[in-house]
Formats: sequence, C-alpha cells, structure tokens
Amino acid sequence: MTTKIVVGLGNPGREYAATRHNLGFMVVEELARRLSATTARSRFRSELAEANLNGARVVLVKPQTYMNLSGHAVREVAHWYRVAAGDVLIVLDDLDLPFATQRLRGSGSAGGHNGLSSVIEQLGTVEVPRLRIGIGRSAAITRTQVLSRFTAEEAPALPAIVERSADCCLFWLEEGITTAMNLCNQKPPAEPTPSPEKKPSLE
Repeated sequence: MTTKIVVGLGNPGREYAATRHNLGFMVVEELARRLSATTARSRFRSELAEANLNGARVVLVKPQTYMNLSGHAVREVAHWYRVAAGDVLIVLDDLDLPFATQRLRGSGSAGGHNGLSSVIEQLGTVEVPRLRIGIGRSAAITRTQVLSRFTAEEAPALPAIVERSADCCLFWLEEGITTAMNLCNQKPPAEPTPSPEKKPSLE
C-alpha cells in the first residue's frame, strides 16, 4: 500500500494550542476530521492518526518534541513506515510570508524556521515538500510573535486559512507536488494587516 505522511509542526500543550506557531497542528487536525482518521495515538514522540484516501494510507503526525526537535519525531515515523522524504509534507507557519498567504514547495532551505531545519537535518535532505502558511512579521521579537495568539482582526480569517491549507494538502496527496503548487500558490482573497547540544525549544 502506498503511504504518504503529512506532518503539522507545533508545540504540545494546551497553552500553545491557539498560537501562531501551531498552525501546522491546526491543519493536520482539520485533515483528520475530513478524512475520518483513526483516533490519534502516541508513538514515535508524536500523535499519529491514519486515514485512507483513494486506496492509499495517509499518516497524520503532530510531533510532541517541541519545535526545534521536530525532526527526530519525523525521522522515526518516516523510518517506521518506510517513506522517502519526498512523500513527507511538512506544514508550518512562516513569519516572512504575509498573513494568510500559503506557499507550497518541493524542496529548499529551512528559511530560519527551527522546526523545518530540524526535519531537514534529521532526514538528511532539503528535498522535503513543505507548505508554509504566512503569519506576517511584526515589530515584536521572533519568539514573542510566533508564540502569540492571533489578533482580534486576524482571528476571523483563521478558519478559512486552515481550510485552504487543508485543501492544499489534499491536492498534494491526490495530484502530486506540481499540480498542487499551481493550485495552492496564490494570494489569499484578503490579507489583514498583522499586528551547542540542542534542548527542546518552543521556537
């Protein structure tokens, strides 16, 4: 059976559930709902759920390692399911994209995102598909912003952002990276103005 993996990056714990850095978790949760995935279970330092899409197995992953060690969990899941890096889609927030913009790419650098950097390091390649979701950059320092909640002006747009991002993941699963990029890499309809040995980190 063909297997593909969708990983949402975020931080575990109720206090981080609605923060910008947890957009990846939100998208994976929406995918699990749409695909009627199995109840999440804890394995490989992650919350895992499985679904079937057109005869293929889809594994939905929320690493529980904290952001900067996400790659350790991703590597363990990919190894267990014997899935190549090109069949692992990473969903993450991006400070450098305008709020609500999404960008799907098949490879590239981490762009300063600690979670994606960990994934690239642990999988040993930059050829890892990734869906970046813009959260915009404000005057706040990076750690403060990514761990903040959405503003009153941004919050109403959040459900649509999550839905569009889940759509993009489904395009990737069903149509492949090239078609999905053509469908996903468009400006959103509206863009509100956004206000040594590693240890686990939220960033």
